[in-house]
Amino acid sequence: MSKPNVYRLNSKEVARATEEWLTKRGVSKEQIGQLVMLLQKDYFPELTLEECVANVEAVLSKREVQNAVLTGIQLDMLAEEGKLLPPLQDMIKYDEGLYGCDEVLALSIVNVYGSIGFTNFGYIDKFKPGVLKKLNDKHDGEIHTFLDDIVGAIAAAASSRIAHRKQAEREAEALDAADGE
Repeated sequence: MSKPNVYRLNSKEVARATEEWLTKRGVSKEQIGQLVMLLQKDYFPELTLEECVANVEAVLSKREVQNAVLTGIQLDMLAEEGKLLPPLQDMIKYDEGLYGCDEVLALSIVNVYGSIGFTNFGYIDKFKPGVLKKLNDKHDGEIHTFLDDIVGAIAAAASSRIAHRKQAEREAEALDAADGE
């Protein structure tokens, strides 16, 4: 006999909602992939946008990432609607410089793929290229205090994932070459 009222998380629904809300907020996987390409092109000139997007998709498949995306987007939307209590409402609305919870939430994404993500995230958060520039623009009435950092963190994590995988490929090739001698 099953228990009524037992909460059961539907993982596919969480993943679908994550992608849906990123799209609704104006962010595509391809735009994040372009950020990944920017971060990694100097290290891996043969890297393709398709590879970058595949790594973005892998990052987005992680539950921790989905949780951060959904939480951050909801907080941004609540701030747009003026539904947060003061002074938090203004801190998020105006992206207060000393309010660091947006970066802390984003760092939970970066942590999934190791310490190299921290440097990638710091760089891209400061530089704000591509879609991050649009998200950081305060003139359109939309609030993306959390989302710009989250998107930067997804790109940083995907970049880290690529770096780790490429290093593993190099090591495997070197081992194969040594075995062939």
